[in-house]
Amino acid sequence: MSATAEQAAAVPVCDADPFSPPVLEQPEELHHMLRTAGPVVYLSRYDVHALARYEEVHAVLVDWQRFESGAGVGLADFRHEEPWRPPSLLLEADPPRHDAPRRVLREILAPPALRRLRETWHAAAEETVDSVLSSGTEFDAFTALASAFPLRVFPDAVGLGPDGRENLLPYGNMAFNAFGPVNELVKADAHRVAGLSAWVNAQCVREALAEDGFGARIWAAADRGDLTHAQAPLVVRSLLTAGVDTTVHGLAACLYAFATHPEQWQRLRERPESARAAFDEAVRWQSPVQTFFRTTTTDVTIAGTVIPEGTKILMLLGAANRDPARWNDPDRFDLTRDPSGHVGFGMGIHQCVGQHVARLEAEALLTALAHRVDRIELTGTPRRHPNNTLRSWASLPVRVHPAV
Repeated sequence: MSATAEQAAAVPVCDADPFSPPVLEQPEELHHMLRTAGPVVYLSRYDVHALARYEEVHAVLVDWQRFESGAGVGLADFRHEEPWRPPSLLLEADPPRHDAPRRVLREILAPPALRRLRETWHAAAEETVDSVLSSGTEFDAFTALASAFPLRVFPDAVGLGPDGRENLLPYGNMAFNAFGPVNELVKADAHRVAGLSAWVNAQCVREALAEDGFGARIWAAADRGDLTHAQAPLVVRSLLTAGVDTTVHGLAACLYAFATHPEQWQRLRERPESARAAFDEAVRWQSPVQTFFRTTTTDVTIAGTVIPEGTKILMLLGAANRDPARWNDPDRFDLTRDPSGHVGFGMGIHQCVGQHVARLEAEALLTALAHRVDRIELTGTPRRHPNNTLRSWASLPVRVHPAV
């Protein structure tokens, strides 16, 4: 028996597969089971310890010294396995390697910098919504709104050209799948890895980027010496990997929430200034990023359980965001709730550096919709798109009733 397995004898043991198709489709039952079982649960199938309660997940996220990201934030252990691509300087690095890229991006994506985009993005959202509504009141809200709007404004802000943007979601899907085990989802992407990676890498070079976008500002930081020139394209790649899929699926979660909670939509229409808080509540409620891993850098004790150095820890962000010990009536989407503190964007030094970008996109799209749409309702069963890490969508058929 391995040292990890010996330690597991003192904690609840579970053979469930959090990456199985049924769980990826509907994770709530497993999340409830793991929260109920205890603060730490040993997943024998993968030889990892899992955390599903808010308190423990939050504690691990903010403790980068004892729970490192540099060994990979997926199941693969970079200390023993070759990564499929150069590791992310934000997600998969710890101080000091993490510091300069984080500092540069934090400045580029800070709220004062984003205020310059606010008017442009609100106008683009109004154009997007008007175009959709002019074509009819029944449509797929995932493709027509949740995907179309971010894929219009965010690549522009980064400085990408118009060609090939359809590759961004498939690349992100592939990257987030790779954080899980090498299952059928990963194998299904295998034939696309080289092509998608080559396309994304080609967008990260200085010559491919417009002179006034986020990407050009990253390269300018390298010219100043704030980054190395070798780091610059990896930081641009981090933007393109983490800045699209999570926002798209967060917006889809928002639209799904409002289609199934009409009273909350009316509340937003009455208070459109609450659009950002509504987006955060949707992120808490649906958790577009469901899981991330850390690796222990020393023997650690979590809730009385000793976990050896070098052990992979699975943090179930989606479970933590519905922990009844942290949230009242957590399974309800509720705009009267204060969702701050949710771990849907992570926490600590690795908290999503682009979260303000996502909130601005959500504010623009939801505000445009709230001014034009009285009611949103489902016209069919929404379809999920299975992914090892993301709670993602494939289709969200809706009917809207225009405001009069």
